[in-house]
Amino acid sequence: MSDVAAVNQLVEKFTKLKKEISKKIIGQEDAVEHVLLSIFSGGHSLLVGVPGLAKTLLVNTVSEALGLDFKRIQFTPDLMPSDILGSEILDETRNFKFIKGPIFSNIILADEINRTPPKTQAALLEAMQERAVTVAGHHYKLDLPFFVLATQNPIEQEGTYPLPEAQLDRFMFSINLEYPSFDEEVMVVKNTTTDNVVKIEPLFSPKEIIEIQHLIRRIPVADNVIEYAVKLVSKTRPNTANAHELVNEYIDWGAGPRASQNLILAAKANAAVNGKFSPDIEDVQKVAVSILRHRIVKNYKADAEGITEADVIKKLF
Repeated sequence: MSDVAAVNQLVEKFTKLKKEISKKIIGQEDAVEHVLLSIFSGGHSLLVGVPGLAKTLLVNTVSEALGLDFKRIQFTPDLMPSDILGSEILDETRNFKFIKGPIFSNIILADEINRTPPKTQAALLEAMQERAVTVAGHHYKLDLPFFVLATQNPIEQEGTYPLPEAQLDRFMFSINLEYPSFDEEVMVVKNTTTDNVVKIEPLFSPKEIIEIQHLIRRIPVADNVIEYAVKLVSKTRPNTANAHELVNEYIDWGAGPRASQNLILAAKANAAVNGKFSPDIEDVQKVAVSILRHRIVKNYKADAEGITEADVIKKLF
């Protein structure tokens, strides 16, 4: 199949996929779309939202609709790296045998990732970057495709361990889930207070997801779009040649080169699902806030004046 035909087929299946997911997830269109874009681009996502906004249900529903194996890990203060990766035990013949942990799955839901200490958070780093884990000196490859979709509660600070910048940078998207509108909330209540069971039909296979990831990477990008993405990222770095005046005033630390890479990959994916065969500047802008939001660090002045990362990023357009 040619790449043009593959993109056209992706557009058709993407529309069906969103319709299938909407059977269980009411509203949250942007959040659903960005989760799917990160999966098609081969990236991980961090979902941020107050309790009760269906973060866990969203991830579960997406994995069902994509036909992928799914495991949920509840992060708690006493969770150990071996609880995620697996461990070696002595079997009946007194030989060491490796018992795989929940990380060996296509989609990992790292629920409330900021509730566990840095040592356990770091256990995810190698898996997210290398698609492999090392246990007791042995290297184990993970099944592909592999995605970490982590959730974080922004309001409960007691007993949490903020994710270090190095780990945050591993997430392609930081997706904020908003409260539903009045009509959406009415629909949620109607749909979830009956005895009806909604069944999600899987529309993809793991092999198809991998093919889509390769298709996204093959999409050509004009030099001016790449230069726009790199310039946008360089504007977030305070006290540098390209820094925006707002950034110098409100930002302590800007985004690194991985942000530029992710901007272009996500722009390619956004173009493809909308039937375009090459991304433009609008595609970069569509994904920029979710890709840059968690990669810039505000200063105290921004906090005092109620300036958010999204406010700063939108001014850079």
